[in-house]
Amino acid sequence: MKQFVSFIVKEAKHILRDKRTMLILFGMPVVMMLLFGFAITNDVKNVRTVAVTSQMDHLTQAALERLSRSEYFTITATVATPQEAEQMIRSQKADMAVVFAPDFASKQSGVQFIIDGSDPNMAQQWMNYAQGVITNMQGGLVNTKMLYNPQMKSAYNFVPAIMGMLLMLICAMMTSISIVREKEKGTMEVLLVSPVRPLLVIIAKAIPYLVLAFGILITILLMAHFVLGVPLAGSVLWIIAVSVLYILLALSLGLLISNIAQTQLVALLLSAMVLLMPVIMLSGMVFPVESMPKILQWVAAVVPPRYYIDAMRKLMIMGVGIGEVLKEVAILAGFTVVFLTIALKKFNTRLE
Repeated sequence: MKQFVSFIVKEAKHILRDKRTMLILFGMPVVMMLLFGFAITNDVKNVRTVAVTSQMDHLTQAALERLSRSEYFTITATVATPQEAEQMIRSQKADMAVVFAPDFASKQSGVQFIIDGSDPNMAQQWMNYAQGVITNMQGGLVNTKMLYNPQMKSAYNFVPAIMGMLLMLICAMMTSISIVREKEKGTMEVLLVSPVRPLLVIIAKAIPYLVLAFGILITILLMAHFVLGVPLAGSVLWIIAVSVLYILLALSLGLLISNIAQTQLVALLLSAMVLLMPVIMLSGMVFPVESMPKILQWVAAVVPPRYYIDAMRKLMIMGVGIGEVLKEVAILAGFTVVFLTIALKKFNTRLE
């Protein structure tokens, strides 16, 4: 036990005395949370809108006033023909145009949207928002109730995804160089002649990163709730418990990479290539997995952050109980067992 504790202390001292590592561990989450929470957003706000109407009746006026009072649209001009509005969009003076038919007041219908479709996702959102505003202009022809995210804040979607990305990248990348560092410095012989078994060596190297990752998790949750205003609707205990399981998975994957790689540079490059792109593109962080081609959905099925992000969205935003995320928890636990088992098998008991 004394040797086991000494390994933990040794690894902890190495981490703490490396200022750059500590800056990465705690600086990256803060910067990424602020960037994704405030700067990178797909919220609909201040869309430059042109109104096209041949006559300004009371109903058309009411629709325009409702559009201009909303935080989503800004009426920049009123023109008489759709051609004028289209020309303004082409010259980048407007983002969309709302064309009212001459008999709009009598029929309460006849609205056309001309939209800058260079960004199809945002164009679809603009149209949906404008349709909702115009449809509800007379007190609510359609009553819409938005569950879980009534303010339509993109932070509600991004924060669980950021948690999955940061915990995976930081934990896996940091631990991926732990054993490789011993090889490069020539201290692997000390590990090999020690009475500590390979499994305990791996656990001893992972424990300091586990403690640091837990601190990063708490920092992320506090920032999400108090800075970005993201609710913690579910049980905080279960949110932390599932996150700790995910941290163990990331640490296991990092240790597996460190056993495969021969140099720290190779370990970092390997962890970045294996983790960065799949986490961003195939985990559901940015694009819904259900909208991807079938072959990419199959690839996404073996990307662990996908299941953690799904679980966090359910626990944090929807406020469900642990019973609703048992599938995700079971898959994460399975990945953890597999990665840790392979890492132990790959751990060489003698120098090659």
